[in-house]
Amino acid sequence: MSFRTINWGENFMAEQIIKAEHLKKYYEVNGTGFIKNDTEYLHAVDDVSFEINKGEIFGIVGESGCGKSTLGRCILRLIDSIGGNIYFKGKDITHISQRDLKSQRRYMQMVFQNPYSSFNPKMTIGKSLHEVGKVYKISKDDSTRRINQLLEYIRLSEDMINHYPNELSGGQLQRLAIARALFFQPDFIIADEPVSALDVSVQAQILSLILDLRDKLGLTMIFISHDLTVVEYICDVIAVMYLGTIVEKSPKKDLFKNIYHPYTEALISDVPKSDPKQQTSRIVLKGDLPNAIDMPKGCRFSPRCPKFKKGKCDAEVPALREISEGHFAACHFV
Repeated sequence: MSFRTINWGENFMAEQIIKAEHLKKYYEVNGTGFIKNDTEYLHAVDDVSFEINKGEIFGIVGESGCGKSTLGRCILRLIDSIGGNIYFKGKDITHISQRDLKSQRRYMQMVFQNPYSSFNPKMTIGKSLHEVGKVYKISKDDSTRRINQLLEYIRLSEDMINHYPNELSGGQLQRLAIARALFFQPDFIIADEPVSALDVSVQAQILSLILDLRDKLGLTMIFISHDLTVVEYICDVIAVMYLGTIVEKSPKKDLFKNIYHPYTEALISDVPKSDPKQQTSRIVLKGDLPNAIDMPKGCRFSPRCPKFKKGKCDAEVPALREISEGHFAACHFV
């Protein structure tokens, strides 16, 4: 088996790989008041829509608990949404059967946050990688050829497959997790905080590897992170999530030059500057992330927003609208 390489002179950006329309995921929780039998809902993902074209790395950023990982799992159908639609290469996969989903999953893969929990500790790396081939009845010889080529791609020696996970570093394991996701040369990968558990020097190596593989293989990716510095470095388009919704979405270059949403402004103000002499004005948000069960009325960000206007922000939900070409924001005052 030989992996195809990509000629970036071709116009790949015109091909849509992923489309989400009004996606929702709520979780039932027991009542929290005196009447415990009342059913309440935690709004993990609430009316999220976006599109990703071939070759794009689409970043999703936000605080812990904003719904980033849940959104990623809904896109891959690892968990089922309760509303909206998911399209993969033009096909609606929202309600396809588990049998049909299995055939699609070889083309849609995920890299998880913790590399140490991504592999069976009782199996060698080689055996874990061969298990992937068994799922789709790939011969052992073909699997071995694929694994050897993947090791070359991720810049690890072939003897790595003889080790157990506890014998390797976090950076090595995350490279191997990426290799496993690439086993069937998928069209689309979700990387959920893939470098947050790694040292800074190792993070740079993994990010460089992802960009290199995107260029070689034409990968399309969702990159989930809470670190804006990482997202700025690796992503082409960035969506900022807050309390289950996208509040701003834009090509990377425009987002950092023209900030429209006050939440995005606060996030970017907290990013460390490379020049220690550069004066910064950090925006400190008041309070904590509101309860995703008892949502604020109007704009979800209104209880913490420094631009809050009573009677508007706490009464009307702002629509995510296009402010400039390709740049969307959900704020009443832009």
